[in-house]
Amino acid sequence: MDNLPPKNLQISADVRDEIKAKIGTILKEKMSLQQSLAGKEQEENARFEALFLELLEVVDSLDFLIEYLRNNPEPDEKAIARFPKLIGSIQKKLLNSLERREVHPIEFGEEKPDFEVCKIVDREIRPDLENETVTQIVRRGFRHSDRLLRPVEVIVSKSDNPET
Repeated sequence: MDNLPPKNLQISADVRDEIKAKIGTILKEKMSLQQSLAGKEQEENARFEALFLELLEVVDSLDFLIEYLRNNPEPDEKAIARFPKLIGSIQKKLLNSLERREVHPIEFGEEKPDFEVCKIVDREIRPDLENETVTQIVRRGFRHSDRLLRPVEVIVSKSDNPET
């Protein structure tokens, strides 16, 4: 029973005023944090909506192409000749959308793979080239800001000599 607080515990007016002031400050900080959080959520929602609208433009372009092919199962040569340009514009829309979000393709034109940004996915026998010379880029790599999202996937040469 010694652990019970005294029944007639009294707090001085100064201490009570100090406690009230601290509680008031904490409540104001809480309200400020809630408002800040709500603002950040609105900003995030606006960013997502912008992304979704950009992606919907790409979907519209693909819908147009699919509908055209459905209605013209045997397109004429002029239409077929325009396909690379149309598909290229769709690709450009996607790449621009990624770039606005700081996602950039890795520019890679080296002869030897840079293992910080490259991944070897296959080797081909090429006695005319030095071993591990990049012969083909299979898939582009991308960075987000300074972080590697996906490495550049490459095929490299190897001599036909089984010892190498």
